[in-house]
Amino acid sequence: MSEEELPSYRPLGGAKKRAETGALPLAQKRLALVTGGHRRLGGIISAAFARAGYSLAIHGSHDTRLDSPLALTLEEHATEWDGFTVDFADPEGAEELVALVAERFGRPPDVLVNSAAIFGQDRLDSVNADDLMRHYAVNCAAPALLTKAFATIPAGTGDRCIVNILDQRIDHPHADQLAYTLSKMALAGLTRLSASTLAPQIRVNAVAPGLTIATPDYDDGQMERLAKMMPLEDLPKAEQIAEAVLYLAGAEAVTGQTLYIDGGAHLRSYDRDFMHLCR
Repeated sequence: MSEEELPSYRPLGGAKKRAETGALPLAQKRLALVTGGHRRLGGIISAAFARAGYSLAIHGSHDTRLDSPLALTLEEHATEWDGFTVDFADPEGAEELVALVAERFGRPPDVLVNSAAIFGQDRLDSVNADDLMRHYAVNCAAPALLTKAFATIPAGTGDRCIVNILDQRIDHPHADQLAYTLSKMALAGLTRLSASTLAPQIRVNAVAPGLTIATPDYDDGQMERLAKMMPLEDLPKAEQIAEAVLYLAGAEAVTGQTLYIDGGAHLRSYDRDFMHLCR
């Protein structure tokens, strides 16, 4: 499948395909809303929900063009899904997203995964107000307003839950990427606060990944050396993070918890961000 052939969204429907595959009717499936769910880690999380039989509302900030593996997974499992484009730079748009999903699917989501995030390079001596506010808007304010909308939209009595994607650095923050780090620490606070506030109707948990999907800043040798620095001498795989999200989505006795999927990195303090180490 070429990039040009990748769909931006798949219209709801597909009754014939569901009948051929024996898939459950749409109304019987749980519906997951995954922000930033069209690519990279968010796309791998979406794919895990598709394989588990969920229907999917997939959000992107500027488009919902799918990573190729996700597009193939949705097709293979005849997943009912639709795409939603909302730029969280204006976090008020986030509050409207839950209602848009409910209108499109005819029911509100059962699961909300706050995965969308931005990540910049700044330190205390270089950060400015715009850096701080941009990161807070996308990485914390938007999840907070999504949580509000998710909690207040009329819904049934079945299990409903939120999973926030944090970062292992929140236990031992370093000076790099200050605006990003502060926003993720704020999201960790939102996780605990909303878990307490929204119980028993809604469960709220988090997953804190370690270094997982390498960017062009890393080379293969550096990734191997970084893996040896972890307590488990290995780096997590994106699929393992997705498994943790999927577990929390179904763990009806669990709320207010953060699962660190990081090879044990949160147990140690690192002087700088991983991209600057083991070069």
